[in-house]
Amino acid sequence: MQGRLSAWLAKHKLAHRPLGFDYQGIEILQIKYEDWASIAVALYVYGFNYLRSQCAYDVAPGGSLASVYHLTKIQDNADQPEEVCIKVFVPRKDPRIPSVFRIWKSADFQERESYDMLGILHESHPRLKRILMPESWIGWPLRKDYIAPHFYEIQDAH
Repeated sequence: MQGRLSAWLAKHKLAHRPLGFDYQGIEILQIKYEDWASIAVALYVYGFNYLRSQCAYDVAPGGSLASVYHLTKIQDNADQPEEVCIKVFVPRKDPRIPSVFRIWKSADFQERESYDMLGILHESHPRLKRILMPESWIGWPLRKDYIAPHFYEIQDAH
């Protein structure tokens, strides 16, 4: 079943895959990571001027990683703003995705968290570094194949 945004993207020959609708009726689209930068700009031009959230998850042990974007079209006098959920899957071995920081500034800390917890590199992000874990931390704690260390020694504790 194709939604309004999927039809608009198809009309403009922008590659995507409709994944249906969630329980609230919000359209879900899958975008290839190599197409994400151009489609993100197109979505902004279409009117999605607010990045409500960006998160990421590990699809399966040894499988791909997913970066999920919840976008909202905020307009004056709109009782029900239009929303869309974008899923971008990246390979585990080289998880790179274009950053949308230059389009939606609210992506700053959210993309940094995805990097810190899952190791997804958001290319062209101006400050991509760990945000929750120490810089010396090895590995990506939210990956399903992550093996937690028995201890972590805090340097310069005194």
